[in-house]
Amino acid sequence: MLNVEIVTPEKIVFDSEVDYVSVPTASGEIGILPSHAPLVSKLSAGILTCSLKSRSERFAISGGFLEVNSDKVSVLAEYAVTSDDVSLEAARAEKEAAETELDQKSADDKDVEDLLRKIQFAEAKMLLAKSDGA
Repeated sequence: MLNVEIVTPEKIVFDSEVDYVSVPTASGEIGILPSHAPLVSKLSAGILTCSLKSRSERFAISGGFLEVNSDKVSVLAEYAVTSDDVSLEAARAEKEAAETELDQKSADDKDVEDLLRKIQFAEAKMLLAKSDGA
């Protein structure tokens, strides 16, 4: 079993024992099982899935860091939301607003990376809302 803790600056979003975790990292999606090698990785926006037997909990996350050590998985995320916290329409509006703002920026503008992260997080929330029927 893995002990998984998902923490944002505001709160502990999830803290439970699971069999498997799938996490979007900066270098791609990784799966974590018990006895995984120690690891520290930068996270990217996407869907994080925690599985226990036939049940799964899914979260849309927007960056942060992951640490795996001795069957403990710590996710320090900027934002992490469940499907209960997501509105498909609101996520779509967030994406469109960020895209509109991005269209007005030059490629070397310092805000471009932040806007791209906002777009990726909005897309992750949309995917979560669609797949969970929200």
